[in-house]
Amino acid sequence: MASHRRPKQPSHGYTSVLTATAAVTVALSAQSASADPLPDPNKKGVQAQVDRLYEEATQATEKYNGAKESAGELQKEADNLHEEVVRKQAALNELRQQLGSVATAQYRSGGLDPSLQLLLSADPDAYLDKASGLDRLSARQSDTLKRFLSQQRALQQQRTQAAEKLDSLQDTRKELGSKKKEIQGKLAEAQRLLNTLTAEERAERTAKEERANRASERVELGNEASASGRTAAAFDAAKSRVGMPYVWGATGPGSFDCSGLTSWAFRQADVSLPRTSQAQAGVGTRINSIGALKPGDLVIMRTDLSHVGFYAGNGQILHAPKPGAQVRYESMARSGMPFMWGVRI
Repeated sequence: MASHRRPKQPSHGYTSVLTATAAVTVALSAQSASADPLPDPNKKGVQAQVDRLYEEATQATEKYNGAKESAGELQKEADNLHEEVVRKQAALNELRQQLGSVATAQYRSGGLDPSLQLLLSADPDAYLDKASGLDRLSARQSDTLKRFLSQQRALQQQRTQAAEKLDSLQDTRKELGSKKKEIQGKLAEAQRLLNTLTAEERAERTAKEERANRASERVELGNEASASGRTAAAFDAAKSRVGMPYVWGATGPGSFDCSGLTSWAFRQADVSLPRTSQAQAGVGTRINSIGALKPGDLVIMRTDLSHVGFYAGNGQILHAPKPGAQVRYESMARSGMPFMWGVRI
């Protein structure tokens, strides 16, 4: 039987020391409070603010990804239009040379065909209508003149289109810069808040993330029937990235954001997906019930559709969740993000 001894009562002198120490501590605390009237940030409040900023940063990241994809498409279209303008300008120059040669020959033989004054006319359309009735205008010359005028119109139209594309590209690049600044600002603010935590509190937060990452190695995925074919290959590719860090705007192979992981994984299976979670939400076959999902299906999260991952089975999602985290398995119910629907590619 364990013995129970009455604890020794502290001596009167020891009690006095404790009382004095407590009084000094209270006085120092009061002095500190009066010197710095701002209260220390609440631990849970700071953690919640950091998580909110990270969520807002990931939402802004998907908008950044969309703008970046649009900028790439606009750049390609502008480049193609520029190449087309160059080709049409070359063809127009060739026609101009042909008409110039005819004009030179006619001038030397005693006069310039009035139809060739088209090149100098302020109103080529009206002049061509008049010139078409002239006896000296041959069918071949008329055809050349009409082709010249048609190509001149087409060239001007494509120059206008190219200018419009470049204007749109400039606007999209401004949006890119704005979104990038927004993301960096939120991440910087999150880091500033984290710096207000004590070393012990920061270590606790880091340990929590590490536990979540390690739990990913022991997750039970169940025996649900998996998707097949290229979707299965994409899911296998994503599983090989577990442990890689989340980096906003990253598309692999060593770091990812949420839609960067899914689009990269499907590229490994020779399937091209849109870049953003919002766009990925609109492809394939929609699955409205979690119970109907198969491992390998895409899972669309949040009401603004700003998060995506792979359904992994047993209520788990394989995803790149947020800044400071790694690609990992995680319970959908505990992710803090509402399920919207699944997508089967």
